[in-house]
Amino acid sequence: MPAPIGVFDSGYGGLTILKELKKQLPDYDFIYLGDNARAPYGTRSFETVNQYTLEAVNWFFAHGCDLVILACNTASAKALRNIQQKILPNLSPQKRVLGVIRPTTEVLGNFTTTQKVGIMGTVGTIQSNTYPIELAKFFPNLKVYQQACPMWVPLIENGEFDQPGADYFVKQYIAALFKQSTGIDTILLACTHYPLIEAKIRSYLPSGVNLVLQGAIVANSLVKYLAIHPEMADKCSQNGNLTFFTTDEPAPFEKQASLFFEQKIEVKHTDLA
Repeated sequence: MPAPIGVFDSGYGGLTILKELKKQLPDYDFIYLGDNARAPYGTRSFETVNQYTLEAVNWFFAHGCDLVILACNTASAKALRNIQQKILPNLSPQKRVLGVIRPTTEVLGNFTTTQKVGIMGTVGTIQSNTYPIELAKFFPNLKVYQQACPMWVPLIENGEFDQPGADYFVKQYIAALFKQSTGIDTILLACTHYPLIEAKIRSYLPSGVNLVLQGAIVANSLVKYLAIHPEMADKCSQNGNLTFFTTDEPAPFEKQASLFFEQKIEVKHTDLA
């Protein structure tokens, strides 16, 4: 029986991906799960992120989903390969789990003329070194510079991202990135939370620097994936429905979600562990 596509994030950020998925695949059904009770994932160990992400994937499978999108860079960087290569073949070989890193690295090199790109993400994403590794497969001549931005997600999730205090940390991390190379002409926001501070980031970037967000890229990639894999598309229900779950209290999630998803939603509580 066809079922919704699962979309997972450690918190709210994946809603920026879901917004683009819904825009490009309006007829498809989606279930969103935010593991807010255990967020953020960005500073957690590989083992912990693997455990939490696998619990979420199993939750989606229990809800009938055959296709799950990890709309979280940290989960994609630390857990996706293990799930795809070691877990799925034994657990559910007919199901699929996709991430946000591969679609992004397939196209990021197309945005630069200097062949120098910057990656701004959580500590976990940057420490995993996944982006330089994946980018080398598609754009071997690209020079990649990375900058961890540990304060950005807390500022966003605590509603301080549009306050003057956030400017300090935005300027600090941008300066640290360009200290590595002044030739960077393209920056990837490698965290799905970061679109909320897009305007503030742009205000401190040098003129002419491309700022790349992942939402539309991931959505385009999924459209192509479903076209190439009609057998998987047939397993995805198409009634235009959206369902939202959080592992924390629904009321705060509903309030924050309006910032990320740009519309009012209703959220249900669920447990993973």
